[in-house]
Amino acid sequence: MNLPLHFGMLGALEAGLIALLIGLAVYAAWSWVCRRAGLTIGYALGWSAAIAVAIGAGIDAWNLFYLGMVKLESPLYARLALAGIHDPDNLGLRVLLEMVGALAGVVLGWWLFSARHGAPGAQGDTEGGA
Repeated sequence: MNLPLHFGMLGALEAGLIALLIGLAVYAAWSWVCRRAGLTIGYALGWSAAIAVAIGAGIDAWNLFYLGMVKLESPLYARLALAGIHDPDNLGLRVLLEMVGALAGVVLGWWLFSARHGAPGAQGDTEGGA
């Protein structure tokens, strides 16, 4: 995805918002799959959280890991490694907000899609008395 994001805090917030939308969409898909397969809500929450974080923060998290683990012994290698990163100054903040956004999207999806289906006393529940 080649989106022209801003630099700094605004770019990190934009990336976090995109990750939130990814988390919401991934949870919607997993919720549907788990309902059709008869699986519990835990499968939908767990797998959608893992996949949403991998999609939403994958490249930036890999760049952060790479910069921390690989020995950049020469200025040329350091320059080459930093050239491929969109905003190397705020990479840690960007990864953090992408992970938080992806997990918040999954929780938001759980809140939106599960409130109608499994909650006791929800609309259409005829077993609760009255």
